[in-house]
Amino acid sequence: MTSTLSEQIQQFYDASSGLWEQVWGEHMHHGYYGADGKTQKERRQAQIDLIEELLKWAGITTAEKILDVGCGIGGSSLYLAEKFGAEATGITLSPVQANRAKERSRVAQISANFQVADALNMPFEDNSFDLVWSLESGEHMPDKQKFLAECYRVLKPGGTFIMATWCHRPTDQVPLTIDDRKRLAEIYRVYCLPYVISLPEYTAIAQEIGLQDIQTADWSTAVAPFWNVVIDSAFTPGAIFGLLTSGWTTIQAALSLGSMQQGYKRGLIKFGLLCGKKV
Repeated sequence: MTSTLSEQIQQFYDASSGLWEQVWGEHMHHGYYGADGKTQKERRQAQIDLIEELLKWAGITTAEKILDVGCGIGGSSLYLAEKFGAEATGITLSPVQANRAKERSRVAQISANFQVADALNMPFEDNSFDLVWSLESGEHMPDKQKFLAECYRVLKPGGTFIMATWCHRPTDQVPLTIDDRKRLAEIYRVYCLPYVISLPEYTAIAQEIGLQDIQTADWSTAVAPFWNVVIDSAFTPGAIFGLLTSGWTTIQAALSLGSMQQGYKRGLIKFGLLCGKKV
């Protein structure tokens, strides 16, 4: 990654992860509210259901060595390690996140390894993991091709890559408008994103790098209610106090939650899924 972007992402998550855990717990990702997005759920359960639905969708029933790319404070890594009795490794750009994930692993007595590493230049041998998991980290990557290529490189033959990431709508029929680009630019600015692409563009990259049995899905409807819940939780007394002590970047992100909410409503933001195998 470019040093400036890496530093921005690191600082963003160093500053905001403690608040997120305080308000939401260990899972730093969307929740799943049924295929139609209408199932009422407790927020943490919705996040766990997203993990389970992703596994079901990709047909994953076992795993031995798991890599969680963009692991946050270890929510998915520890959940998957415990579920499968697997050896899990998580990487993040944030030392604060990595240290907190290690602490959570010790307390939970779940064996997992967490480290600070760049997803575009991962410190692992080829063919190291039978499940490479990327849950809402692809949007941060400044080179989507290299990101997927690195995930493919460290994946064992026969292993599965699963990615869920923020996308923009497909542009094959209607190109992005000036207004679309302005709205995306605001989201990029506050969430430290270089750019996002459409799910068909991800599919083309996956085909190019050699993934087989590629599946894709658009779960935008299923996860869209998440942003309403986040907005409600962001303005409780405890969250407001946490925001005020977390710094300006975190405050900006909170004030811009409506941008994501409206992005889903307009059909501009998509929650894209992709999985495939290495043969």
